[in-house]
Amino acid sequence: MASISPSELAGQLLRACLAGEPWPEALLDGLVSAALDVGSGRAAEAARALFTGLVEPLADRFEPRLCDAYAALFSRVIARALPEFRSEDLLARYERVRSVRPVEFEPARVFVLSRVTLGADIAVTSVILDAARRRFPRADIVFAGPAKNWELFERAPRLRHLPVPYPRLGTLAERFAGYPALRAALEEPGTLVLDPDSRLTQLGLLPVCGAERHFLFESRGYGGAGDASLTALAQDWARRVLGVEEAAPWMHPRFACGFGSQPVATVSLGVGENPAKRVEDPFEEELLVLLSARRGLVMVDAGAPGSEEETRVRRAAGRAQARGARIGIHEGSFASFAAMIAASDFYAGYDSAGQHAAAAVGVPLLCVFRGYACERAVDRWAPGAAAPAAIIRGEGKSADQILSEIRRTLA
Repeated sequence: MASISPSELAGQLLRACLAGEPWPEALLDGLVSAALDVGSGRAAEAARALFTGLVEPLADRFEPRLCDAYAALFSRVIARALPEFRSEDLLARYERVRSVRPVEFEPARVFVLSRVTLGADIAVTSVILDAARRRFPRADIVFAGPAKNWELFERAPRLRHLPVPYPRLGTLAERFAGYPALRAALEEPGTLVLDPDSRLTQLGLLPVCGAERHFLFESRGYGGAGDASLTALAQDWARRVLGVEEAAPWMHPRFACGFGSQPVATVSLGVGENPAKRVEDPFEEELLVLLSARRGLVMVDAGAPGSEEETRVRRAAGRAQARGARIGIHEGSFASFAAMIAASDFYAGYDSAGQHAAAAVGVPLLCVFRGYACERAVDRWAPGAAAPAAIIRGEGKSADQILSEIRRTLA
């Protein structure tokens, strides 16, 4: 297996899972061995292949049968990385925690686990946080997750933070590094764990507490073949598990923003490290010009300093400004941009966290989807709140065709 690259190993494993065939054990063993071999220099590459080339494509199809394939496969990954566990024991526990059953005890503490990605924490995790606060008014409610995600909820009353770092681009060992501290906190007596398919538990497989106190919203399979959004599915799960009707997505970021009376549109051109989501040039420049002509000031998020996104944003903004568009560039954390979205009149962008921030605060929005695994992925990730939303399915369409759809929508 040493002659086969990690991405090729992941690709062969994915094809077997999608076809419903048993995967060759040697392929998985080779990929996991490379991901754990920190001395070879390939550990980060192999971990990236494992997650982006195998785990995420299985999840992105939202097929119940692929949840079983993931659990069977990744339980073996965990058993290799953490030898104190046996894969068969992890699978048996997984069956218990993913069963949809009502919470029938009054916890002293409720831990709601972060999904790690910002958009998912607004679209899904915040719904479960809302339900937890309403169902258990006397309990201590704790959001467990990375600091940048906590910033989205930091000013909320009755909410504490348990910092749990999770390096999305780290090695396998680095991704598991926060597990012991998380388990120590969640194993305390009187604790309820609400898990919205969190990467902190590797989608429910890691035993962070007794199975009877661990409730997993298996978002990849919940809803079956229906077309409901993840927000709507989380609301249904909260009703069945917590008895709370109409739990809602929300955010209460640590920052505040105001634009006075002038109309402002906010824009994010981030693609979450997935270049397939992007529309080719000159789409981004034309979008900024179009929005400025119709909305006045356009505030576009710069993205991470030094990133490919920042280079694109500044290039498109500069060209739009040269054509007379009023463009401002936001620099800072996503939480500060989320506050800016909340103060704006309109939001536009690719499928990313921004659309869920806009939907949660009722800002009308337009979202361009591209690079999705299947049509159901668009349905699941479509904004699920009550804000007016226009979804542009851009797969197979040129930049001109997408811009024409946007012009018709804005008109």
